[in-house]
Parts: sequence; structure tokens; C-alpha cells
Amino acid sequence: MEQQQGPSLRSLTSLILLFVLLLRAAGNPEGDALYELKKSLVDDPNSVLQSWDATLVSPCTWFHITCNSENSVIRVDLGNANLSGQLVPQLRHLPSLQYLELYSNNITGEIPEELGDLAELVSLDLYMNKISGPIPSSLGKLEKLKFLRLNNNKLSGEIPRSLTNVSLQVLDIANNGLSGDIPVNGSFTLFTPISFANNSLRPLPDPPSTSNSPPQPPPGKKTTTSIAIGAAAGAAILCAGPAIALAWWLRSKAQDRFVDIPGEEDPEVHLGQLRRFSLRELLVATDNFSNKNVLGRGGFGKVYKGRLANGKLVAVKRLKEERTMGGELQFQTEVEMISLAVHRNLLRLHGFCMTPTERLLVYPYMSNGSVASCLRESHEGNPALDWPKRKHIALGAARGLAYLHDHCDQKIIHRDVKAANILLDENFEAVVGDFGLAKLMNYNESHVTTAVRGTIGHIAPEYLSTGKSSEKTDVFGYGVMLLELITGQKAFDLARLANDDDIMLLDWVKEVLKEKKLESLVDAGLEGKYVDKEVEQLIQMALLCTQSSSLERPNMSEVVRMLEGDGLAEKWEEWEKEEMLTDDFNYPHADINWLIPESLSHIENDYPSGPR
Repeated sequence: MEQQQGPSLRSLTSLILLFVLLLRAAGNPEGDALYELKKSLVDDPNSVLQSWDATLVSPCTWFHITCNSENSVIRVDLGNANLSGQLVPQLRHLPSLQYLELYSNNITGEIPEELGDLAELVSLDLYMNKISGPIPSSLGKLEKLKFLRLNNNKLSGEIPRSLTNVSLQVLDIANNGLSGDIPVNGSFTLFTPISFANNSLRPLPDPPSTSNSPPQPPPGKKTTTSIAIGAAAGAAILCAGPAIALAWWLRSKAQDRFVDIPGEEDPEVHLGQLRRFSLRELLVATDNFSNKNVLGRGGFGKVYKGRLANGKLVAVKRLKEERTMGGELQFQTEVEMISLAVHRNLLRLHGFCMTPTERLLVYPYMSNGSVASCLRESHEGNPALDWPKRKHIALGAARGLAYLHDHCDQKIIHRDVKAANILLDENFEAVVGDFGLAKLMNYNESHVTTAVRGTIGHIAPEYLSTGKSSEKTDVFGYGVMLLELITGQKAFDLARLANDDDIMLLDWVKEVLKEKKLESLVDAGLEGKYVDKEVEQLIQMALLCTQSSSLERPNMSEVVRMLEGDGLAEKWEEWEKEEMLTDDFNYPHADINWLIPESLSHIENDYPSGPR
């Protein structure tokens, strides 16, 4: 009977986890709407939508998405992204959206009528695409709309009369195929002819005369007055010509949306050991943030490879856009606090750049990438991490996290510990990256953070259910990272369903251990070249770190001591006794024979142990 309960429990666990994932999506219509947009944008040559991943807890962690303090999407910024596809009606499910920017792409199809439901929309920028069909009359319901730019498309039909109800500050519908009359009531009379140019529209009529009209000149002076007015108008046009040309050129260069600030001209400004870079310097270093220099993407932003003027290679993290007014001093303070966390296993912050529209962090360049990228290379037949390196990485990452938890003046909780955030220097030394960014990105909020940041498969159960993080949530993530190191697999992988396996790596490992399918546990990329006892110890460590109760997990200082050979056997024995009492997860006794098949027992003598 007990044997039948095991698979049932396993199936129930998988169903619960799938339910949690589906509930996240079903309970987040904004995420659903944006994911529908991603699917409709069928061509993404620059992979700008790569971070729009269902495994990320909230769309607020996706690049090109900005949220407010209530975790509602307020900005979608996909201009100049070379995207192809169509808009989707599901965008109506972004009730707090203020800015929808999809200019300078290859978008086709029509503008959905449902955009008229975006009651908070302030700016709609769809210019320089291939959008056809009419301008939806529903846009006339957008009382807060101030900027409407639909120029350089293939729109047809008439200008909806409903738009005259909107107090627009900027309107540009030039270079389309529109026809009919230009409305004369409302604010439309404020716009210049260039707003309607190159359509088949009938021009604005002259405003009707009133009793306050200026008196007509005497007949004898009419010709002279007309000549004077014509000459003055010609001179005005001649003087204004260069200004108009300059404004039009600047509009065509809309992709260069970088703003520098006074006082940032000197690139040698230092704040203690922290350097403040100029935006101009980082633009040159990264070739204007070229896509060819992208090293990675994540919930906090993109990372670019850069080369400074002195030839030094750096990694420049361009944070998701922050536009909170008055937050510059607090942002700088948080950056300085993060820079004080100095440890050989923590990614050192070289400096930062801050402008009204940009937040950039400058780090040393990690030549060997991340643990996740190296594990992928192993699966592609290019093994980069042998067993001694993996064991050394486990210890180095633990030391870095222990320093954040126990030795910083203000404790730093990472909140997204995973193989992708463990970087490797030229000597394959583990360096914990992205620490402090959760705090940094919430610098304008209170100390209580309700947004769950992290990646499905790495998130501790108490954090996912309550939104409250602690150092024990990092311990859980570290335990899953150990399993990534051992197995070479992803923490969350729907592909495992094809083999009727658990999608969560932790559950899959537990099931393998129960069924003693040990030959499929260790990464095949190691080709059997690992130390049996050390694999056993790391598995034990991972299971201790990923206990469902946060109180039962060790802290990172204890993890470091156990990795160094102090206390693991006692802790494991205590854990086994508790598990036997609860009969929750019945492992065999922690002897080498239960973990390693006899066919592999000879390898320990043939392969040296210890880090390289």
C-alpha cells in the first residue's frame, strides 16, 4: 500500500506545482496579455523578448516592462526593436498602462479597438510601422491621452470625430492613406498642417470671422499691406526652415534616446572606491548598447560587454528604466552600500552611471560566463566544468552568500540564487552576481517588498506563498543550484514531462533517489569522472538546504562549514531520523553503497579529488 502512495504523492506534487504555475498565469491577466503579444510578434531577430518567460514570477521582471509600486504594468517600451507581427486585443488587460511604445518596427495588421479600454493611457506611439486599417474610434474614450503618434504607416479611412473629445498635446498622423475632412472642433485646430501631411485629407478651413476681427485696411493700402505681410511671412519661413529641418531630423533619430546630465562630463569622478562613469563613455564602450554585445538578459535588465578607453573589458548592466522623480540620491546611496560588499566570491562593482533616464552598473568582465552557460556547453559536447571545478564552485558560492548574510553592515538577501547568477572568472572562481539588485530596484519603495522576485524552480515555498524573503530563501535557492551543478539540468524544465518526470528538478532528484535510478542522476557530461563520496555529500547538502520548512534549513555559514568537512554527517543523520519519524521521504541509509551503483564504484580511485 505504501508503494502505491509514493507515486500518488509524486503525481500530486507535480500537479500542485503545475497548478501554482498555471495559477500565476491565470491570476495575472497582465502577464497573459503581454505573453499573447509576444506570441503575435512572430519575428524577434534581436531577441528583445527573450526575458518574457513564463518561469519568471511576474511580468514586472521582464525587460522592456516597467511597473509601479503596486506591480501593475505602466509602460511597454519596444521601440526600434525590429519586431514583426501584429498587435493583440488582449492588451486591454493592462488597466494601468500609461505608455505603449512600439514605434519603428515592422508591425502589420490593424490597431485593435480594444486599446480604447486603456483608460490610463497617456502616450500611444505606433509611428514608422506598416499598420493598416482605420484609426479606431474607441481612442476617443481615452481622456488622459496626450500624445498620439501614428505617422508613417498605411492607415486608411477618415479621422474619427471622437478624437476631438481628447485634449491632445501632440498629434501626428502624417504619411498615411487617410481621407475625408480634418475635424475643426476641439483641439484639432491647434495642430499644424505637418501633422496631417501626405494624406488625402481636406485642409482645415479658415476660422469664421467674429465681431472682434481686426478692421480691414483702407483700399489704397491693401496691396502694400499684403506685400508687407507676405515678405514677413517669407522671412519667418526662411528663418524657421533650419529649425524645422533640425526638429524633423531629431524625430527620425528617435532611437537615440540617451540623456546625459550636467556634472557628468568628467569621467574621473570617484565616490570613495566607486567610480561614476559618464553615459557618453559607456555608450562608446558598448557601441551604443549594440545587440552584438549583449552578454545576457534577466529580470533586472540587459548586460553588455564593453571596452573602456584604457582597453579594460567590463560588463555594463543596463537596469530596467526607472523614472521615479527625486530618487537619484537614494539610488546613489544604495549603490554605494552595495559597493561596500567586498569578497573574493562576490562580483565587485566598479562604478555606476545615472541620468534622468538611465541607471547603469559597471562590473568586471567575467571571461568564463555563468555556471548555467558552462553547463549548457557541457550538454552541447563542450564540457567546460569537470567535477573538481563544480565542487570548488559550490564552496565559493556558499562563501559569497554567507558573507552577504552575516558580514555586511546591512544584511543583503539575494532572492534569485541560481546557476545563471553564479559567474566564473578566468580561474573558474565562483563569483555571486546580481546581489543587492532586488533592494536596488525597489529603492523608491518601503522596506517591505511585496513583489516576489525570482525564477520558478528556485523560489522557496514560503517566499512564493507569503512574499516574505529571508536568508533562508537564499539557502533554498543555493540547494537547487547544487542540484544544477550535480545533474547539469535546469531547475524547471517542461521537457521532463515527455519522460513522465517531474518538471521541478528538486522533485525529480528525490524521485530518482527513491527509485535508485542513480545512473541518470549525475550529469552525463562528466562521463563518469567524479568522486563518489563527494557527489553523495553534495546531494545530502542540497536536500538539507531545500527542506520545506525554512526553520529546518541550515544557514549559509553552516553550509560553508559542512562543505569544508565539519558537521555534515551529524546533520544528515539527524535529518534522516526526522524523516523516518514522519515517513515523509524514506531514504536508504547514508552509506556510499546506496548512492553509487557497483559499476561505478571503481572510479573514485582513478580520479583525483579536490579543486583544481
